[in-house]
Amino acid sequence: MNSKTGIMVCGHGSRDTAAVKEFEAVAEGMRARFPENPVAYGFLEFATPIIADGLDRLRAKGCEEVLAVPGMLFSAGHAKNDIPSVLNRYQAQHPDMRIRYGRELGIDPKMMRAAGERVRAAMAGAGDDVGPEETALVVVGRGASDPDANSNAAKVMRLIWEGLGLGWGETAYSGVTFPLVKPALEHVARLGYRRIIVFPYFLFTGVLVKRIYAQTDAVAARHPAIEFIKAGYLNDHPLVLDTFAERALDILGERNNMNCQLCKYREQVLGFEAEVGLPQESHHHHVEGIGTGAVSPPAGEQGQPHGHDHEHAHTHTHHPYPFADHPHGPVTLTEKD
Repeated sequence: MNSKTGIMVCGHGSRDTAAVKEFEAVAEGMRARFPENPVAYGFLEFATPIIADGLDRLRAKGCEEVLAVPGMLFSAGHAKNDIPSVLNRYQAQHPDMRIRYGRELGIDPKMMRAAGERVRAAMAGAGDDVGPEETALVVVGRGASDPDANSNAAKVMRLIWEGLGLGWGETAYSGVTFPLVKPALEHVARLGYRRIIVFPYFLFTGVLVKRIYAQTDAVAARHPAIEFIKAGYLNDHPLVLDTFAERALDILGERNNMNCQLCKYREQVLGFEAEVGLPQESHHHHVEGIGTGAVSPPAGEQGQPHGHDHEHAHTHTHHPYPFADHPHGPVTLTEKD
């Protein structure tokens, strides 16, 4: 990367000074990963420096190009509209400096591993007297008026739930959309699990994280027979910082952004790490070409017995599903279900 290329980390901002300090740690992490390039940060609101101030600092250091990375987990209004608006306005005022905008952190294998470590740490701190199958997980997202961003929070929950083999999983939100934290926790409390882990899928602390923990305490007081565990938020986990760095490099075109980034055969997806690099082979050759009509022999075998045993006596080579003995499945639904 050219030494005249700067990196700008764009945050939302918070009235909570601890959250601002934690965001500063992201900038420090980026400086450690890009020692030859100036790094600055700024906020949309509630905190200083603002984004324009950070860009000014990069200009003062001689940067001719800026890779601007949104400090956002998902792409909703702030990442899609607010930050680009600020960057475009600055670009119009300073045409001598090229500003290139990156994408949000998103659902990434590294982010999921970081999230899994936060949940695992909460489980370890609570003790091993309650097994994972007796534990429910509630992932709390920020909540947005953008259903795409909200659906990503649900996907995060599913990946952690299945990756760790927990008993149940639900998604809640701190605001804007539904379900909110209290009704979601009350719902899960009726499911009969001995332990409920509440994991705020947030980058930094702040008013909302504190409210999530406070509401967890309130629901826990009404259900003393259930153990409620508050997992830590993501913060400056090294894998989170690695993802920030990768988003900057994405702007330079050094990474293919195909939607196979969570393919368990290509990346270490939480809970399925052992399947990376397995041969890609079809296990459905025995039903290939079979539709709803009469079954025809495969091409080249018309009129010839193909000797295939439809009782599945042939050998499959599926990699074992890590939670095949999970108490809630997995089995395929039958007509009796």
